[in-house]
Amino acid sequence: MPTQTAADKRAEARAQYDAFLAQCPSRQLLDRISNKWVALILAALGSDGPAPGNDCPSGPRAMRYSELAQRIAGVSQKMLTQTLRSMERDGLLTRTVTPTVPITVTYELTDLGLSLHGIMTAFKEWAEANMDAVYASRERYDANQA
Repeated sequence: MPTQTAADKRAEARAQYDAFLAQCPSRQLLDRISNKWVALILAALGSDGPAPGNDCPSGPRAMRYSELAQRIAGVSQKMLTQTLRSMERDGLLTRTVTPTVPITVTYELTDLGLSLHGIMTAFKEWAEANMDAVYASRERYDANQA
């Protein structure tokens, strides 16, 4: 029996990915990308609508850390930093450091991140469009439980 190379092993594993299996690595990825902060960072870097007070055209663009923090209300500095690092590690965005005074750091979606952006934007838009129906359903449910 011939010895498998690392590339052969990865190819075999890819053919067997099944998120319904407990040990499948795709579960970790699903857990990561289903995080609300990942979804909001993808939306912000994809420029889904202008930032408050800014009428710039939409479309993917690089953003500084401070712009992201301002655009995504409620995210802590620690959580934003952790999420950006994990997204960079997964290849969803790039971090570019420009040696200026002070140093400028920008984040931009990669092609992989852009491919996920469309999917996550659809989830975000669905949530925004259906929130009233969800609220109504919750009220009916809570009334029936009382």
